[in-house]
Amino acid sequence: LPIIFLTARDSDFDVVSGLRLGADDYLTKDISLPHLLARVAALFRRLEVLAEAVPQEEQLARGPLTLDISRLAAQWRDQPVALTLTEFWMVHTLARHPGHVKSREQLMTEARLVVDDGTITSHIKRIRKKFAAVDAAFDAIESVYGAGYRWKA
Repeated sequence: LPIIFLTARDSDFDVVSGLRLGADDYLTKDISLPHLLARVAALFRRLEVLAEAVPQEEQLARGPLTLDISRLAAQWRDQPVALTLTEFWMVHTLARHPGHVKSREQLMTEARLVVDDGTITSHIKRIRKKFAAVDAAFDAIESVYGAGYRWKA
């Protein structure tokens, strides 16, 4: 949702503060109505372009793994794997870029967590156990010593 500040305060400090607080535009009250309407229309045009430019992927498939992002559901070899929300986003982060090493910090960021490294290790251990329950030969998550984890390409 776009934010426009319409205010009587017009010093540079106020404008900069307003924009830093998250405003998309900062206008003073001495603005004419046609100018205000044009700025609002331009803001909505930008929003439409941004919304069209980022198609929302609904599924991510990597070999036997299928992640349904809209349902937050995971399948391995067409068998459902019951993952928590945190585990789902960790698997999504790893599988989105197979072969790329993801640090514990990156996994935390993607899963929207703030925990210590040991907790990330525990999550990965549980994820492996859940996938192994469906397929005993599961080995798609690789540990990279001192760096993090990667999804095997």
